[in-house]
Amino acid sequence: MYVSQTQVRVRYGETDQMGYVYYGFYAMYYEVGRVESMRQLGLSYKALEDMGVMLPVLENKSKYIAPAVYDDLLKIVTTIREKPGVRIKFEYELFNEAGKLIHQGETLLVFVDKKSGKPCRPPHVFDVLLEPFFK
Repeated sequence: MYVSQTQVRVRYGETDQMGYVYYGFYAMYYEVGRVESMRQLGLSYKALEDMGVMLPVLENKSKYIAPAVYDDLLKIVTTIREKPGVRIKFEYELFNEAGKLIHQGETLLVFVDKKSGKPCRPPHVFDVLLEPFFK
């Protein structure tokens, strides 16, 4: 299992009239968690794309527990529980500054060959980087 953490501060434009983070922005927070998770692993999204592999989202699930508000510093914990094949699932937990779990989510993505547009296995380097976490 691979786990990483990053932070994001809620910007004013991400909130609704009630002062809560608008529900659509949680998908963006997932992307921040996912991109930074891969960067911490040692492979950026850009490098993956430069290798000819894209990662489109197949599924996006969210569970709202408590609201995030303007200027909150959110901790995003991103987890990969299973070694990926053609698909990869990321799970997310978002915590506010008090350490309270406020949101859970997951995304399922598929590795796609940029040229053919067809599903493919992850690049070998990605498998090598994840190997120590799935022994």
